[in-house]
Amino acid sequence: MTGTDSLRTAMIEAAERQLATSSDNEIATRAVCEAVGVSQPVLYRLFGDKRGLLDAIADHGYERYATLKAAQEQTADPVADLRAGWEGHLAFARENPALYQLMFTPRPWSHSTARDRVFDLLVATLVRCAAAGALQVEPRIAAQLILSASIGNALNHLADPALFDDPALSHRMRDAVFSHVLTESTAQKDADPLCAAALRLHAQMNLGGTDALEPAEAALLLRWLERITQPG
Repeated sequence: MTGTDSLRTAMIEAAERQLATSSDNEIATRAVCEAVGVSQPVLYRLFGDKRGLLDAIADHGYERYATLKAAQEQTADPVADLRAGWEGHLAFARENPALYQLMFTPRPWSHSTARDRVFDLLVATLVRCAAAGALQVEPRIAAQLILSASIGNALNHLADPALFDDPALSHRMRDAVFSHVLTESTAQKDADPLCAAALRLHAQMNLGGTDALEPAEAALLLRWLERITQPG
């Protein structure tokens, strides 16, 4: 790590500490610079402006979130891993309320990729579910539904814990969304078996591929499978 990288990390960590203790989820750039022992022009050189620093804090939060996800044991049951991921997501929000709100509350000017990268982690788990035949919608659609529900659930809990603190509420939200995207014990009797098979094969191709097809043939097969699984 270069000296510039070390200084950048130190400033992000100082800003995150200030954010965690702030009563209004705000930071003061002057205080961040004083905590690290640099002048404000250094902050502007490294981050552009305060918004750039906030984006860097959000992305640093993603790195912490991803580390926690990596430490979570990946079992042979992707659906169980998906359920554990829901609980882990809410636990991260409770333990890092100001950081979580910075990561997931919309900021139109933000260039942070934190939300997108959390989405990609979820898609990876859902691809495993699809490969096991446990998913009844395309993984990215399932991820959109689940992430929307989990973020809304977490933000409501942080905004009004007295109203949203009951764990049963989170579980009911989780089960309602999972029952829509998963096949386990909730499979629709009129579900299209061809669509289900295409979803599973598409996921298995993404996970392991095949030596039986040329790259162009594999790409064409994936395209056909995508067309089969698209609504309508």
